Amino acid sequence: MQTNPTHTSLVAVGDSFTEGMSDLLPDGSYRGWADLLAARMAARTPGFRYANLAVRGKLIAQIVDEQVDAAAAMRADVVTLVGGLNDTLRPKCDMGRVRGLLTEAVERLAPSCKQLVLMRSPGRQGPVLERFRPRMEALFACVDELAERHGALVVDLYGAPSLADPRLWDVDRLHLTGEGHRRVAEAVWQALGYEPEDPEWHAPIPATAPPGWVMRRVADARFARQHLLPWIGRRLTGRSSGDGLPPKRPELLPYEGPA
Repeated sequence: MQTNPTHTSLVAVGDSFTEGMSDLLPDGSYRGWADLLAARMAARTPGFRYANLAVRGKLIAQIVDEQVDAAAAMRADVVTLVGGLNDTLRPKCDMGRVRGLLTEAVERLAPSCKQLVLMRSPGRQGPVLERFRPRMEALFACVDELAERHGALVVDLYGAPSLADPRLWDVDRLHLTGEGHRRVAEAVWQALGYEPEDPEWHAPIPATAPPGWVMRRVADARFARQHLLPWIGRRLTGRSSGDGLPPKRPELLPYEGPA
């Protein structure tokens, strides 16, 4: 790992996690860890360029088909790739196919950049994580193997106690809050060799009084109505929340703030 590095460009590839949901800005757009990371890097390097090809809801096959070649062609200093987790949450998930597609993505991206960054995605405490944990850990084992083989960095968000805390997850229980995204940006920043701004980003959050029974039931009902039922509906009809949406920042251009 390089210390005090200088990077001139960043391309982010992936799904809703990299798009920035649920780090909502006042204008209704999403910021997220990749934008925060780009802003930090741009503050150090005049003319720094940034592209974010991520689109919410994308499966690893769609990431490979729609984003990987475009990212490779940009020849950026740093490329981040996070994908496959949406696949693990599907009832019928072929982990062999997921591993094969992730391998294809890494093999195409690693030679195209100075530093490829992979991640072990964060997991929120709760029954959903427990149900899908074996698939997620199989995905992360593949990430580790590919990183070792191709010289990529791995940012271990899955092992960070702070990012497992439900208080850092939005009401949809699938996406990090703004504070969660800030901590991810810090984790990637440090992995790239920059001086830490928050050395304790991964540490457990101080305890607070848990919500009462009534508040928990109200939150559960709101979650089911606003997020769980629509998510099930999309799965049953083969639709995705990202259908028809363009990439967040499709061109590698100087970064001057949120798109």
